[in-house]
Amino acid sequence: MKWTNDRSGNVDDRRGSGGGGGMLVGGGLGTLIIAAIVFFLGGDPSAILSSGMQNSGQQTEQRDLSANELKVKDFVSMVTAETEQTWTKIFQENRMQYRAPKVVMFESVTQSGCGTAQAAMGPFYCPADQTVYMDMSFFQELEQKFGAKVTEFSIAYVMAHEIGHHVQTLLGTTQKVDQLRGRYSEAEMNRVSVATELQADFYAGVWARQTDNREQILEPGDIESAISAAEAVGDDNIQKRSQGYVNQEGFTHGSSAQRKEWFMKGYNTGDIRQGDTFNALLK
Repeated sequence: MKWTNDRSGNVDDRRGSGGGGGMLVGGGLGTLIIAAIVFFLGGDPSAILSSGMQNSGQQTEQRDLSANELKVKDFVSMVTAETEQTWTKIFQENRMQYRAPKVVMFESVTQSGCGTAQAAMGPFYCPADQTVYMDMSFFQELEQKFGAKVTEFSIAYVMAHEIGHHVQTLLGTTQKVDQLRGRYSEAEMNRVSVATELQADFYAGVWARQTDNREQILEPGDIESAISAAEAVGDDNIQKRSQGYVNQEGFTHGSSAQRKEWFMKGYNTGDIRQGDTFNALLK
């Protein structure tokens, strides 16, 4: 991925600051998935996580960031700036105003507007404070446990996916989904969740196309690495690795094939109006 000269002032790097409440031990993939769903629906997953994880009560020590960590921050700031410029342009073209989210980098644990943010949850967007939270250790897990090819652009794809959730909040989609809780069955809400996540993948594809048109950021293999990351976190792939079989009724993010399909639709069209995953999936 080609780096640009743009940097964002909306990145808060909390790494090396001593954490936000102690080191975490225990927990499992099931806890991670359930908590992530609760976060996505705008709730506080702390009660769920407390049953699957234990706080050791020890604060992490403050430390200086390494040269590599500082480079990662520079990269995250660059990608954040490119999301800001691209989405500002898209919103203006559709006679809307874009408000950029904050991006928080942390390690182990920190506090968010949706409750306690923990590394085991992976990157997520909190609509309550309109902030993306990222523990970069997620990408080691993505490569080592889920078989994805992690590159700079696959990291950019994950960030673009989470900022896609911010776009949903600005457009009112997140709020409409939240209103369905308590009215829909668990199976119905799972389908709504899948539609929401696939739309975030679609928005990530739109971002990739529009940003490349503006800045020529893509290099050979970049789109393939984004697809690899999308497929790695497909529900069927996660279920196969965690429980040995696939249960489609339990899908909350979409299959590997669906995640690839909607990312590529966003990338191939570059048109935000083509991303109605809800009508496509909830008929």
